[in-house]
Amino acid sequence: MSGIQVRLPDGRTLEVSPGSTTLDVAQQIGPGLARAALAGRLDGRLVDLRAPIERDAALEIVTAKDPAAGEVIRHSAEHVMADAVKALFPTAQIDVGRSDHSEKFQYDFLVEAPFTPDDLERIEAEMKRIIGESRSFEREVVSRDEARRLFAELGEELKVSRLGDIAEDEPITLFRHGDFVDLCRGPHVQHTGQIGAFKLLEVAGAYWRGDEKNPMLQRIYGTAFASSRELRDHLERIEEAKRRDHRRLGAQLDLFHIDAIAPGSPFYHPKGAVLYNGLVDYIRSLYPKYGFTEVIAPQLLRAELFKTSGHYELFRDDMFFMEGDEGEELGLKAMNCPAHCHLFGITKRSYRDLPIRFAEFSRLHRNERSGTLTGLARVRAFAQDDGHVYCEPDQVPEELERFFDMTAEVYRDLGLSISEVYVSTRPEKFLGTPEDWTRAENALVAAVEKAGFECGIKAGEAVFYAPKVEVDFRDVLGRPWTLATIQVDMAMPGRFGLRYVGRDGQEHQPAMLHRAVLGSLERFLAVYIEHTGGEFPLWLAPVQVLVLPIAERHNEYGGRVAEALRAAGLRAELDDRNEKLGFKIREAEVQKIPVMLVVGDQEQRDGTVSPRRRRGKGGSNETQTLDGCIAELAESVRLRQT
Repeated sequence: MSGIQVRLPDGRTLEVSPGSTTLDVAQQIGPGLARAALAGRLDGRLVDLRAPIERDAALEIVTAKDPAAGEVIRHSAEHVMADAVKALFPTAQIDVGRSDHSEKFQYDFLVEAPFTPDDLERIEAEMKRIIGESRSFEREVVSRDEARRLFAELGEELKVSRLGDIAEDEPITLFRHGDFVDLCRGPHVQHTGQIGAFKLLEVAGAYWRGDEKNPMLQRIYGTAFASSRELRDHLERIEEAKRRDHRRLGAQLDLFHIDAIAPGSPFYHPKGAVLYNGLVDYIRSLYPKYGFTEVIAPQLLRAELFKTSGHYELFRDDMFFMEGDEGEELGLKAMNCPAHCHLFGITKRSYRDLPIRFAEFSRLHRNERSGTLTGLARVRAFAQDDGHVYCEPDQVPEELERFFDMTAEVYRDLGLSISEVYVSTRPEKFLGTPEDWTRAENALVAAVEKAGFECGIKAGEAVFYAPKVEVDFRDVLGRPWTLATIQVDMAMPGRFGLRYVGRDGQEHQPAMLHRAVLGSLERFLAVYIEHTGGEFPLWLAPVQVLVLPIAERHNEYGGRVAEALRAAGLRAELDDRNEKLGFKIREAEVQKIPVMLVVGDQEQRDGTVSPRRRRGKGGSNETQTLDGCIAELAESVRLRQT
């Protein structure tokens, strides 16, 4: 059997025997690299050091200097935490850990009594002991029956149940260190001694499988880094994140609340509605420029529509269905694309009509498990700045360019910046042909590069029907968020039998693109509130200007100033309470109002105002004429200055 060709980042190629691992390659390169190795990156995919390399591939050795090192360290610390819990609480059952280790790790445990702060201290001490012993991680592939027998003997009933979540054709891997073993895909560090610094953060209750009908488990959160300095910096960011939590600021700024009467469906207060509608109106104002036509599809649709689209089979449990008066099954709309495809198909289309770009802000509803609902970040009722483009295949590159142009404009106006752009490629199970997927993926990569970005690849992470571009930004805390996305649909036009008459007079299937710039408005608001700390740009702020009379005798003039501001289209309020000016200013700062206009004897006499900008926003605080101040503020709003 011929050897496997491994391409290294420096351009060299090594030939290794079949069954060789990333760690074998690292040892072949040099003993120092082998000692420092934490994981591998095989054709862009993070892999365990002990997993065999099965085909020719590009390989990078991940060390502590690599951006992905933290994920591997945290994943490994997760197992050490579970090991420590089992050592201290032998009857505890272990459920599952976390799939995303970009910032933290977690495990859910079924225990007799909730964990206490003292318990966390004991668990941390036991973790330090395990880490100090530098226990080696070992990877093992077993059969389903072997895994079931092993965890049944260990009394891990939850783990036995989780075996049923693994697809029949997917290999089952175990990871061991010392006496601890768990189901896991990895990757993990070589030994526990490579876990640099860690901290257990908190304990929370979590229903098993996110269902309130199931037992309540104890979830322990923690984090880990290669060094104590990295951990200290991260903990400082966590404290800042708590101060910026959108749920806390939502209450402080009187924007929204989540009520038990409507779980997962936010109540927007007047100021929150201004913010929400401001985003909708802004995106809507860009539609003429970018060629979108807004439509409104029904909320309640026959189940047949979702059967045609494939959502009935694949996402039925995440949707709300009900029975109509004649026994027909009706579905509450959870996504816009099936209705848009139906709308496209009811009219005979020509190539002269294309591209057709539908947009919609309708409310959508998904049956998210109650245990997963989190403020605005995870809800059951939401809207998207949703758009679907139907075009000729050779028009796809132009539509992708249009998407990047719109995204750049929106990000600029909102004070965001693009940090990374990725293309998610074909998964193992997919609809369509490999050739079509390759063409679509190549088109997406070319569009990303033409837009001036380095294109990262998320190999095999696309959904079954569409490769996708993901546009990320990093907030002020350095956290990555995917907001804007665009997908080339490989399935839905065919499932709906969509056709247009081409230039040759024959019928053809259109290309279909799914695009969103903000994504879910609820999730965007959660991210944006935390990114800005509630200090919204002037053009978007619920209250743009607050008029502050110094004394009661200035209230009448202050009222005239507020009326003039409102007449110019500015959102202005008057604080005419009998309170000291300093108190009013401090409250306005807590409410994060962008501009305060102070009026006293001089301003009342001269017909002027004294602007006071929010801290850190700059601008002149010198006295201005009222007309001049209004003109300046109105121009700032018109230009959407941040």
